[in-house]
Amino acid sequence: MSADVINKAFLATEEAFLSLVQQQWQDKPQIASVGSCCLVGIVCSGHLYIANAGDSRAVLGRLDNKEVKAVQLSYEHNASIESVREELQSLHPDDPHIVVLKHKVWRVKGLIQISRSIGDAYLKRAEFNREPLLAKFRLPESFNKPILKAEPTISEQKLDPEDQFLIFASDGLWEHLNNQEAVDIVNNCPRNGVARKLLKAALREAAKKREMRYSDLKKIDRGVRRHFHDDITVIVLFLDSNLISSSSSCRGPLISIRGGGGTPGNFIT
Repeated sequence: MSADVINKAFLATEEAFLSLVQQQWQDKPQIASVGSCCLVGIVCSGHLYIANAGDSRAVLGRLDNKEVKAVQLSYEHNASIESVREELQSLHPDDPHIVVLKHKVWRVKGLIQISRSIGDAYLKRAEFNREPLLAKFRLPESFNKPILKAEPTISEQKLDPEDQFLIFASDGLWEHLNNQEAVDIVNNCPRNGVARKLLKAALREAAKKREMRYSDLKKIDRGVRRHFHDDITVIVLFLDSNLISSSSSCRGPLISIRGGGGTPGNFIT
């Protein structure tokens, strides 16, 4: 296990998906506009690897002087962040419109907020940025190199006995809860179903911002709900320091974690 291995896995996934886009281009051209953020956590030989492409986030809950404090382990690749805009401008020095402020939101080429992803072939290969792709995704000019990247930002650290749990979540959660609020909820609630607790807390905040009741927000159809809050995916992983310290290799059971039930794809504990 290494950062290089993880990076190669991201790129292999990217290439496999772009190959799928190529195969289905004639029948399903809109697949070229499909993309996803990717956040990965790997525990191996007492070390934690976090790899991120996009604007999801990993947060660690660490025991510090009898309090569990939040430690952010990843940073987002979102054009709203100045350092991300600077990176894009340095990678595309000849394109004055690589980032555009549109309706008070910074977007890459005026289209998308994230600068790294899996997929989004229309901003990776010029061959997919043409008809029959919908006009709203097409750029007026061609490009010679990928506008978005698939390479993740990777960090590695040794896990300590004070490290209690990890929260992996899409940006929909972090729009409504800060790191410490999320850690406090996990720390103060029973383990079973705690990811659902985070989801509910975020939705309650989203409803409050719209000056409506949580119960009314939940009645809104999914297609319309997107105007009230972003999609939210949450995984909470509790760390067993004894198990981690006794592990001398990455070999283990084929299934490393089982979901705690609930709606698939929305929350896992």
